[in-house]
Amino acid sequence: MKRYLLIDIGAGILDLLYYDAATGEHFKSVVMSPVRTTAARLENTPGNLVVTGVEMGGGRVSTVLKARAATHSVAMTREAAATVHHDPERVAAAGITLVSDEEARRLSTDPAYTPIAIADIEPDRLRRIVEGLGIPFEFDIVGVCAQDHGVAPRGVSHLDYRHRLFADALNRSPFPHTLIYPEDEIPATFNRLRSLARTARAVPTREIYVMDSGMAAIAGACCDPLCRSLSRFMVLDIATSHTVGAALIDGEIAGFFEYHTHDINAPKLDRLLQALPEGRLAHADILKEGGHGAFREDSSLLQITKLSSPQVPNGP
Repeated sequence: MKRYLLIDIGAGILDLLYYDAATGEHFKSVVMSPVRTTAARLENTPGNLVVTGVEMGGGRVSTVLKARAATHSVAMTREAAATVHHDPERVAAAGITLVSDEEARRLSTDPAYTPIAIADIEPDRLRRIVEGLGIPFEFDIVGVCAQDHGVAPRGVSHLDYRHRLFADALNRSPFPHTLIYPEDEIPATFNRLRSLARTARAVPTREIYVMDSGMAAIAGACCDPLCRSLSRFMVLDIATSHTVGAALIDGEIAGFFEYHTHDINAPKLDRLLQALPEGRLAHADILKEGGHGAFREDSSLLQITKLSSPQVPNGP
């Protein structure tokens, strides 16, 4: 028997899915994302802060910490400070003081500071959500996905770096499941995913897997019953933060593109979805207009839109 807890951590919301493979029972909950709950905790905690924990989604959390550092003292451990930026100099330039774990423990006992630990995984909150669904908080497998740009070398665009990490992996094995990592096989550069796996150990489970959420959307679409019967199809995931489109042939990712959602509009999306299956998207061109990039598997002849008999799933 396999009991799964699957979590998608986005910029605005957290999607939680429970699935019991033995009974087919499944329940879903959609709640506020950890980025928003953590930002609210920080905003509602006055005065000086000493922040510990691990890298989590930045966004509003980073904004609040930078704003507080302009008026009060904010000290962060290096591990937690990766939430603001992977470059310690950029963190310091925001007025935030980097401290050792030992110094953070000392400051946590100083009445002039309030300690706050940050992480994408909030075990107590997850327990309340799951038990509120009437489900025991114990699983065989926990799977978590979130955006991870990787730790880019100094001077390298984090957008370009993230995209090339995926492209390199897909050139070796062009299947969506290539980018699913067991907790002990996560590449070192995916610091946020490694933090997710480590903190997910607080959830009672036998196995933990992590994945970038853009790639998880592609992998999930491939499991849809309407897509399983198709040899060629496209996937489009429009999320709060990122938009990803992919073309698949016989289960392989033949190409994909990625943008921040706020940089996408309807005409641009139409153009991308027409160019993707014809293999006309170039990585450099996407970067120039502010996107993350485009991948094209050289060995694939896309031309999905030129099939003599378009394969379209039967609707309801």
